[in-house]
Amino acid sequence: MPPIPTSRPVGAACAAAALMLALLAGPPPAAAQAAPAERQEPDRGPAARALHALFAASFEDNTRRFPEWATYRGDHRFGDRLTDASPEAQAEADEAVRRRLAEAQAIDPAALSPQDRISRELFIEAQQRQLERAAFAGWRTMTLGALGGPHTQFADLLAVSPVSRAELVEKTLARMAAYPRRIDQEIANLRRGLAAGWVPPREVLQRVLAQIDGQITAEVEANPHYAPFRRLSPQIPAADRERLQAAAREAIVRHVVPAQQRLRTFVEREYLPRAPASGALGSYPDGRAVYAMLVRHNTTLELTPQQIHDTGLRELRRLRAEMDAVRVETKFPGDWAAFVQFLNTDPRFFHDSPQALLAGYREIAKRLDAEMPRLFAELPRAPYGVSPMPAHMGARAEYYNGPALDGSRGGTFFADVLSFRRKPKWGMETLVAHEAVPGHHLQIARATELAGLPAFRRSGFGYTAFSEGWALYAETLGFELGLYTDPYSRWGHLQWQAFRAARLVVDTGIHALGWSRQQAIDFMVEQTGVERAFVESEVDRYTSMPGQALAYMIGKLKIEELRDRARARLGSRFDIRRFHNAVLDQGALSLPVLERQIDAWIEAQSKA
Repeated sequence: MPPIPTSRPVGAACAAAALMLALLAGPPPAAAQAAPAERQEPDRGPAARALHALFAASFEDNTRRFPEWATYRGDHRFGDRLTDASPEAQAEADEAVRRRLAEAQAIDPAALSPQDRISRELFIEAQQRQLERAAFAGWRTMTLGALGGPHTQFADLLAVSPVSRAELVEKTLARMAAYPRRIDQEIANLRRGLAAGWVPPREVLQRVLAQIDGQITAEVEANPHYAPFRRLSPQIPAADRERLQAAAREAIVRHVVPAQQRLRTFVEREYLPRAPASGALGSYPDGRAVYAMLVRHNTTLELTPQQIHDTGLRELRRLRAEMDAVRVETKFPGDWAAFVQFLNTDPRFFHDSPQALLAGYREIAKRLDAEMPRLFAELPRAPYGVSPMPAHMGARAEYYNGPALDGSRGGTFFADVLSFRRKPKWGMETLVAHEAVPGHHLQIARATELAGLPAFRRSGFGYTAFSEGWALYAETLGFELGLYTDPYSRWGHLQWQAFRAARLVVDTGIHALGWSRQQAIDFMVEQTGVERAFVESEVDRYTSMPGQALAYMIGKLKIEELRDRARARLGSRFDIRRFHNAVLDQGALSLPVLERQIDAWIEAQSKA
């Protein structure tokens, strides 16, 4: 979340929902994240004190229940534990959400400051969303997705685990010993879903098997779970480093690989034979109600699938016309299909190695960094890097992981460099703008540094329509930042915009309008010109993460609407730099709350 990394959440499944609860918590205790010395605690009244006490208690409770998310935040107190995913623990977590909801609703919003009223509103909405998801027990068992799940999340977790001190590494070893129990709980969870008629489609599970195989077939030191032990701090004495590395090799052989092999055996022998050909939610028990919920949660708006479908078709027509204009500009002699073939096959458009592709991404990022002050009044301090995506994830969309709240880790844009032969140069600029700056890194890192907000609003809070809508909007800012100066890179930018518009059509087509997988693939390939293998992985993503892909274009269109409204009302007073910070400086918001905030900002600017 989409980690769960911000730009790739793993659905509304048990494990993902568990980690998501930690996002909905509140400010960390002083032991986890001390406030800056110069910051004074505000003078709060009784209602505000009760609200912030609720945030703090919720945070601490969730930190203990879901210690993986604490690690991502930089809180390592419980780094030797994994989430208890038993039905009993899940029921206790759900009951905790109900108690929090009742407590928050009992606090009088009229007695709060405007900022605290927003925090209360977002907190309440978050608890309500959790309870809405909890009502669909079958859906909660769908934890294995095309982009990952419990079978990949442990390697992701270890990749960000601390290695600075021996005692912290010992905690990671304890987690490795706990991993078999966690996987056995997951298998039991999947069996409950199987009995209820909830199993992912065949193509998704084939991807899951390939992702597991990419981890269990590796030599032990090449295993992704060994990653933290290859970078142990030199401050740890050499003898201790050798001991810890030997213990890690034993843990992988004794605990991690056998657990993953058990999961693989279950998927191959029990789960896959019962998998449906179609993953359309309408074919599952209560599936239409689940999809309606997911549409609402992911867009934060009251839109029907048909309205979203029609929006996608409208945007796609507009973007296709612009793409055709670029084709004409290049004076290419052939038609659309021939031009697409040329762009996807001519050697001039491709790097000749993974290293060259990675260097290309980094060069674009460096150029963009220097241009940020042109469009933003304030920028985050947290750095970011561009790193190769773990090989076991297979061909899939790139993603971004945000920085730790305590400043111990920067952000990272993970690039699929192993697919360098299928990654054209003309698509790179818009991708970096989306995943790094001015996209995900700028938005998420800025949120972590908003010291006046509760921590749940600074820690990747789960409004996909805001975070992905911002990143897609950020791609369009490239024209003002020195990108897209040749027709081919403009084509690449328009293609990715068109791809997000096509998602509106395909996601709703699959889950609400009766489209087949093949129909969805053929539509996206023909309409966007994106190569087929990537489209196939993306359609499987939409199948296993219903509604998530709707957030991008819906959020982007709302931000553009608000910018245009502000420009029209403010005229010469409009400052794009301050508008952008007005959007970002409340953390992630639902789109209705964002609209209210920007309307208030417009009113204030008009009187300034």
